[in-house]
This record gives sequence, C-alpha cells and structure tokens, in this order.
Amino acid sequence: MKFDVSSTALLSRLQSISKVIASKNSLPILDSFLFDLEGNKLTVTASDAETRMVTSVNVMNAEGSGKFAVTAKILLEPLKELPEQPLNFVINDDNLAIDVHFENGQYNFIGQPGDAYPQQKPLNETNISITIDAQTLLNGISRSLFATADDELRPVMNGIYFDIHKDDLTFVASDGHKLARLRNLSVQSNEEASFILPKKPANLLRSVLAKESAPIQIKFDDNNAYIFSPNFEMVCRLIEGRYPNYDSVIPQENPYKVTVDRISLHNALKRVAVFSNAASSLVKLHLTANEMIISAQDIDFSISAEEKITCQFDGTELKIGFKATFLIEILGNIASEDIILELADPSRAGVILPIENEENEEVLMLLMPMMLND
Repeated sequence: MKFDVSSTALLSRLQSISKVIASKNSLPILDSFLFDLEGNKLTVTASDAETRMVTSVNVMNAEGSGKFAVTAKILLEPLKELPEQPLNFVINDDNLAIDVHFENGQYNFIGQPGDAYPQQKPLNETNISITIDAQTLLNGISRSLFATADDELRPVMNGIYFDIHKDDLTFVASDGHKLARLRNLSVQSNEEASFILPKKPANLLRSVLAKESAPIQIKFDDNNAYIFSPNFEMVCRLIEGRYPNYDSVIPQENPYKVTVDRISLHNALKRVAVFSNAASSLVKLHLTANEMIISAQDIDFSISAEEKITCQFDGTELKIGFKATFLIEILGNIASEDIILELADPSRAGVILPIENEENEEVLMLLMPMMLND
C-alpha cells in the first residue's frame, strides 16, 4: 500500500479523535489509530472499547487497499512539529513495515494488523433516530455537562439525559446538589424516547461540534448510540438505567423572586468566595428591599468578606446559603444579562432562570441550599 497526504490535514483529523484513546487500555492495540485505505479515502478510527470515533481524510496517488494500526504517539508527536507538506506513506503488506517520507527526512516504524482491532456491534433493528442542529446539540451539552455527577453508586447521574418528545428535546444533568435543564423546542421527533450520554463522549462531542455546521444524526438503542456528521462518526456505549423524574424536584411556586444583573452577581461571588471556608465554599445571600448582601467567612483563618449589589426584591427579609463554586458555575452557563432567583426559605432549593431565553430555548437551573449557622 502507498499514498500521499497533507501533513496538516492528517494531523487535524488525528487530533480531533485522539482524545478518545485512554491512558491505560485493556487491549494494547487500543493505544493505536486504525487506518483503512480504500481508493483515495483514508478512514481513521480511535477507541477505548466504550467509545469509538471515526473520521476520514482524502489522500492522493493511492495504491492498494487494506487496514493497519499505528501507535498514536508515534504519529501525533512528530506531526505536531512538522510544517505543512506532503507525506508519502509506503506500507509493506507482508510485515507492515511503514516508511513515511517527507521533504527533509523520513520515519520508519512497524504497524499492527488491522484485523486485531475490535469491531463495533451494530444497533438492533428497533433503534430510534433523531436529527439535531449541530449548534443546538453543542449548546445543550456545553451548558449541562457541568452539572453531571461522579457517583459510582448511581451511574445514571454520571451523564446527560436526553429526554426526547415529539415537539422538543430536553437536556438534563444533575448531581443531587445542582440541576441543569435545557429544553429546545426546535427539535422534532416522531416518537418519545430517551437515553443517557456518558460524560466522556459528551466532552468529546463538545470539542468536535464547534467546527460543525451540518445537522447531526443520532441513532440509538438500549445500549449504544451512533452519532453521524459529515466530518466524523462516533459510537458510544450508553449508561443503562432509569433516570430520576427530574421535574418532580423542581419547585413550582417559590414565593420570593429576585431579579439581579447576572454579571454583577457572578463577579461579586468570585471575589467573595475567596474568603469562604475551603472545605464548604459557603457564601451567604442576605436579601432586603432591593439589595443583596453577599458574604463569606473562614473562622479558621479569621478572614471574611462582604459585598452589596442592587437587585429587584420586595419580599420579606431572607438569608440563604449556597455553595459558591456551584452557584458560580450555574451563572457561567446562563447567557441572559439578568436572571431571576426564585426562593422559598433557607432549606428549599433555589431556581435560577434567565430573564430572556434564546430562541426556541427554555433554561432552568436549580441549586440546593447549605445550612447557615446563624
């Protein structure tokens, strides 16, 4: 086999799928990229046994066809330092000795048989398919991923829940302390279904979707999902189990409503949180008429901070505590200039809503409070 390929084109494709490869793999061949040459198309695959990403690059002057695997590090590291130029690959079909020639030199290494690379199981016949705009999918994943859990005892919480209805798609993530729910009304489906996308493939999708503009097709069954775009294909194992009824934990009638500038609150929290206890990250919000006092203290180090910001609030005086890191994350994942903070009492969940949602979108964030000592 032989072919010529652009060094930067090959590198960009390899980098886009290389994050799939785990640092420690159960099968040694999973440390490698799988190459499959057919005509003038070179298909490249990376996998960690649970998640698989496939992309392709056009090549020139191709001769022969077949599969071979190459250790990822051998190709990635040199290509990062190589300026744009043609690479000439020559593969010995008998012993898989690979010579890569370029303007100023050459690399020589041994490949592995492509047949040893694990194959992906096909979806069952009852699979369901939906099509989503690439930026809608990216937005849903990016703004809910932060709320996923790392809980070995409840694995269903360790991913993003896709709740598909005929007139909308809802992205949900929660770790029991915070919850993100993004409903998109532009996604249509012929049937109602759901699946839980694990955190690793969600992160991988977030990195590749930014460059996509064409619609993304997702096909899934009870165990796996296939995600297709013109530039890549992903196959991943889904988290099995029943996701909790997320709507049941969202308070419907919180009597106190606070309207506040999101950036002002976000920045004040980041400053005040420096003075909070490192273990708890507790900040206190003290609400009085049209004023919010944000405070934190760490008794062990005798430090404290307090800031006032203006807000719209005409309810009864209220004090409530939140974990600063969680509240900062939530505010960072809302796009609106102003937000509404809906509260009931210091022991019940607070709901954070944007004043203005983006087109075809409804965003809701929820955060459980922390106990105050005073």
